[in-house]
Amino acid sequence: DWQGAAHCLGTASGHAALHSALIGLEISSGDEVITTPYTWGASVSCILHNNAIPIFADIDPVTGLLDPGSVESLISERTKAILVVHLFGQPANMTRIMEVAAKHNLKVIEDGSQAHGALHRGKKVGTFGDASGFSCMGGKLLASSEAGYMITPHEEVYWKASLGGQHMGRSPESGFPDNLRPFIDSLVYTYRLNPLNAVLLTEQLKKLDDEIASRRKAAARFMSLVGSCGSVQFPLFEKGDEPSYHLMTMIYNRDHAGVQRETYIEALKAEGAAVFSYVPSPIPRWNRLAGPERYIGPKVMWTENLHRYGIDYSRVIVPHCEMRITRSLEMGWNYIDGEEPVEALAAAFQKVENNLDELRDWEASH
Repeated sequence: DWQGAAHCLGTASGHAALHSALIGLEISSGDEVITTPYTWGASVSCILHNNAIPIFADIDPVTGLLDPGSVESLISERTKAILVVHLFGQPANMTRIMEVAAKHNLKVIEDGSQAHGALHRGKKVGTFGDASGFSCMGGKLLASSEAGYMITPHEEVYWKASLGGQHMGRSPESGFPDNLRPFIDSLVYTYRLNPLNAVLLTEQLKKLDDEIASRRKAAARFMSLVGSCGSVQFPLFEKGDEPSYHLMTMIYNRDHAGVQRETYIEALKAEGAAVFSYVPSPIPRWNRLAGPERYIGPKVMWTENLHRYGIDYSRVIVPHCEMRITRSLEMGWNYIDGEEPVEALAAAFQKVENNLDELRDWEASH
């Protein structure tokens, strides 16, 4: 009801929710899924775990979100879906993504694991595509110990996902389709939602809207206080698009600051601001996605499958992703009580900004 979705399947984790979406949509067996190289690994491993092939598009260099134009340029006869990630609580451009999908008859999966309650054109993310997965582990906006949920407008997707990841496909429940009964067995992933986490989620949900509103208010206050700092740039969004701020993300302007990003980060940490860079490198560069002729680590289930379909991620070119990784700054954003913590955080940024000359001298002497 809170998501405004026809069907919701509780799962053991956010990865389980995304994998369930792929199972429910029957995307497997070498089907290509276009997705982002700039995200947490679960957004990609769910594709690999269902025997499908991730194809990496580029991103918007400021927001870090999937670039619809880059997606369209990669569509092939094997493309079956687009998996969009609403990273850091920012809403992706679902209007444009859905236009591309409709034009090429593709399914759309949304990863809203960091974006509960984020809005695109006034509508909650997760409700645009054919299925969506959300994480509810302890660090998320809607938090439990470890859980997730999949939502979909399609009843058949819900039941097929249940068949693949729930005990006996949840077949005793009312509404289970008779045409799926011959396929009920115990060859399933153990993706059931723990009852304790189910209780935690229903209780957490009661305060989620107020907490998201507080996150947005705190973000607006912080950006107004730090807006004069030329060392950082914040993503901007059109009217009707509202992040829910799981993390605060910024772009570092080295030309203005005159020091390496790592030096700037250490200076902020010294003032009590816990700043970091979230994505270490583009996912297609990660060791466990290397081809069999180059991979020397522990055996993984997807190496031969990628090789079979001629996938060589060393050839992937994602310049905006590469650039953003060298310039991104992120912070956890759990500011929901009062303005003092936000003002103290902004003061740390202002102090570093006001002492850039000293910071440049320090870096030059080290």
